[in-house]
Amino acid sequence: MTFGESIGICFNKYATLDGRASRPEYWWFFLFSVLVQIAGSIVSDVVAGLLCLALLLPSVAVGGRRLHDIGRTAWWMLIGLIPLIGALALLYWFVQPSADGSNEYGEAQAVAAAPPQS
Repeated sequence: MTFGESIGICFNKYATLDGRASRPEYWWFFLFSVLVQIAGSIVSDVVAGLLCLALLLPSVAVGGRRLHDIGRTAWWMLIGLIPLIGALALLYWFVQPSADGSNEYGEAQAVAAAPPQS
């Protein structure tokens, strides 16, 4: 999955918790969010705040779909409200490999392997 594909999928499913999000999809969108926030904060605090609000719902949705991908319910996103421990738990889950095959949230996405090095 490429950077552009990930952003497109996340904005197409900006409020959808149904389904699953692979690791590349989640992390590419995370990188996009960080870059947009940095650019917005360079412009002004008001722009940064508006961008934060605009990216909030898609970020929560892709996080919930990422948790679905490892077999957890999206309700586990609420653990992030616990300072430090919650963020560390979510980080640990977000870096876990996808569950193989299907689970109660749907089929696993096919992730293209990196081309062999010559």
